[in-house]
Amino acid sequence: MEIRDFIPKRFEKLAEQLNNNEAVILFSNDPVHGVNRFEQDKNFLYFTGLEIANARLVVVKNSDKLNSTLYIERNIPERIVWDGAKMYPEEATEISTIKNVQFTDLFEANITTIMAFNGVRKVYCNYQIGEMNKPLDSRLFFAEELKKRVPGIEVGDFTDIVRPLRQIKDEFELEQLQYAIDVTGQGLDEIFNYAEAGMFEFELEAMLYNEMLSSGFRFWGFTPIIASGKNAATLHYIDNDTEIDKDTMVLCDVGASSYGYSADITRTFPIGEKFTPRAKEVYQEVLAIQKEIIEMIKPGVSMMQLNDKTNELITKACHKLGLIKEDSEFRKYYMHSIGHHLGLDTHDVGARNSNLEAGMVITIEPGLYIPEESIGVRIEDDILVTESGYKVLSGAIPKEVSELEAIRKASLHR
Repeated sequence: MEIRDFIPKRFEKLAEQLNNNEAVILFSNDPVHGVNRFEQDKNFLYFTGLEIANARLVVVKNSDKLNSTLYIERNIPERIVWDGAKMYPEEATEISTIKNVQFTDLFEANITTIMAFNGVRKVYCNYQIGEMNKPLDSRLFFAEELKKRVPGIEVGDFTDIVRPLRQIKDEFELEQLQYAIDVTGQGLDEIFNYAEAGMFEFELEAMLYNEMLSSGFRFWGFTPIIASGKNAATLHYIDNDTEIDKDTMVLCDVGASSYGYSADITRTFPIGEKFTPRAKEVYQEVLAIQKEIIEMIKPGVSMMQLNDKTNELITKACHKLGLIKEDSEFRKYYMHSIGHHLGLDTHDVGARNSNLEAGMVITIEPGLYIPEESIGVRIEDDILVTESGYKVLSGAIPKEVSELEAIRKASLHR
């Protein structure tokens, strides 16, 4: 399965979102320097399949037809020995299916003429809204300059256009998500089998990253969280530098990325052979809640319904565990929502208040965080919404108490 087989259909759906005399200008990400690796802008990748820097995609709808032009960097012969060859137009067309390929150094000279010739009234760009105390994003700067060069033209955020497309996954996207989930599961299996008290959290991170690299996956979908003991009660803990004590739990919130598509899995497990009685009590409450919420998933159900039901169940669990006296106190131990859309972005472009539709992929991730007891539990799976209900894409990754304890016992008695 190749991305080029799905790009034409994506452009067809884009055409349905645009009116005549409207355009889209997508910018690839800038090149990186030093030790960092290049990662592509997600929207540019979605419509081109190209992982190259300094490129532009211009799409204009006129007379109910789309005209697309791709701009890529020109090869400079004397630089090839230093930097390697740039992608040639024929290669770009082979991957993207876009036939009209020109060079980026012509973009600025051409763009005003393209807008004027086609009578474009509105342009959608993949710009970033920056912080007030930072320089204007180069894409947003371009948008402001374009309004000066083409009087009367309006510039909008491309997110509003692409959201309906990206939140419903095609076969290629589901394949990449499953690849990312599976390799993440393999890495977690390494952790379950080889983690020991006395190790540092980053050693567990290395186990997973080694499995990713060995399987051909170079990128995390997001910064991994490997949190032991009290650290697991900090939602966005990323230091991963603490020595792991015995009789504690480790929370791993991790995800590999395949062709830009991110897995997002959380598992919490005991570093010893078994959960302590209190840890097991908390864990089982979270797991029961996750299972009940997953059973609600089907087309037509809203993310808000899932969230509201989770809050209700978490509140009951907090009472049962002796954590609260008043219902309103549950937020002390559960601060986030039940999940989010998943895809090219870990928190994908689907709206948090959306109604579920077949083809969406969401996460379900209830948790309880009790810092005064050095306990943090979160269990997260990636779920495909189907025509009749759901499919747990990460269902092969162990999460039952009996499964985790059996794995840990076997691993510690090798």
